[in-house]
Amino acid sequence: MGAGRSPAGAGAAQVSISRAQVPGPGSAAGSTTRRSLWLARLDSPLAPYYLILGSVVALVTIGLVMVLSSSNVEAFKETDNPYAVFSKQLTFACIGLPLAWIASRIPIPAWKRLAWPALAVGAAGLVAVALIGEEVGGNRNWLHVGPVTLQPSEAAKLALIIWGAAVLSRKHTLLGQVPHVLIPVVPAALLLLLLVMLGGDLGTALVLVAITVALLFAAGAPLRVFLVGGILGGAVIAQLVAGSENRMRRLGIWAGEGACNFESVTAAGAGDYYATCWQPIHSRWALATGGWWGVGLGNGREKWLWLPAAHNDYIFAVIGEELGLMGTLTVLALFAALGVGLFKLVLASDDTFVKIATGGVLAWVLGQAIINIGTVLGMVPVIGLPLPLVSSGGSALVMVLVTFGMVLGFARQVPGAPAALRARARIAGRTASVLSRRRLGGRRGAGR
Repeated sequence: MGAGRSPAGAGAAQVSISRAQVPGPGSAAGSTTRRSLWLARLDSPLAPYYLILGSVVALVTIGLVMVLSSSNVEAFKETDNPYAVFSKQLTFACIGLPLAWIASRIPIPAWKRLAWPALAVGAAGLVAVALIGEEVGGNRNWLHVGPVTLQPSEAAKLALIIWGAAVLSRKHTLLGQVPHVLIPVVPAALLLLLLVMLGGDLGTALVLVAITVALLFAAGAPLRVFLVGGILGGAVIAQLVAGSENRMRRLGIWAGEGACNFESVTAAGAGDYYATCWQPIHSRWALATGGWWGVGLGNGREKWLWLPAAHNDYIFAVIGEELGLMGTLTVLALFAALGVGLFKLVLASDDTFVKIATGGVLAWVLGQAIINIGTVLGMVPVIGLPLPLVSSGGSALVMVLVTFGMVLGFARQVPGAPAALRARARIAGRTASVLSRRRLGGRRGAGR
């Protein structure tokens, strides 16, 4: 009997030993293992793909929810329909998502062939805006096409990225020579800048400058080009600011001269409060009211016609008021994850065109987000740029989604990614087959 029990006892001993060797969830070894697993996932060829995809989906979802919350009061006042702005945003999201899927399936050589047509379409749209565009908020950057209002400058950003990446990747071996760096990329970018500035849109002009700098930097242009260009560009921007009374007033308020606070406003009279200081003050009040956890989704006060552009340029302030510091940190974390995904894609890809184009997208989206959030926080002067993927704006949302569709297509082609995607598809197929068999077996057992 004792001999008969010994194998079972040995098996139990082996099981107990093997369980003892597995690190527990609270042990140091378990923490190290989990850390290693997360690091391994970040080193996976699919890490850029999932970081970009997850961040974009989360930001668009947050954006739709916050557009609904921040626009219902103004929409009801203007149209008697509190869902008017949200329904338009949702419609454009439903248009942009299928277009993004199509863009993700376009091969890289096709994007290169689209470079010159895209630039021509982008420039033609800006010319049309300069001739027959509509002026909103002091900027002429809107174009009416039937019942739809478009912003061609958004298409021009993507066009500049595709065209610039195609040209620079083709001339990659010649970029040590300054003439090849400057021509034709810089003249084309200057043409787009001139057309944008004809409408007075300094914010979009700054984004185009950031895109151009990022394209040249990702292509490996010499450092002296950026030094000279930075000096000349700074002089031009200073001249543009000095030539506008409105911009000078905003810059003066941001720099502290006549700062937008209660003491200075009451001392200067109500004029500044109802003019230049209105948005900065109410933006800060919204953030201050939110505290740690916010006043609750839909319960914000500043959207009750106190904060202009609450669903557009200042939607980050409404997020801070209704969702609190935790809500704003969540948005910042998602943009950070998006930036990490784009940067990892630049490092992982072996295609020069992909590296340069992704660098341009990184500068566009994160640069615009930094300017927008900085404006809401009072860290930069009021410029007037929406928060990408979050703010209300149909044409802007569609073009950004198409852009990220293109980038996701790039991420699917990095070395090792196609094989990893096929392996995951096989695993998912086998899992679905096993689950269906178990479900069928359960139904048969219940029938018996």
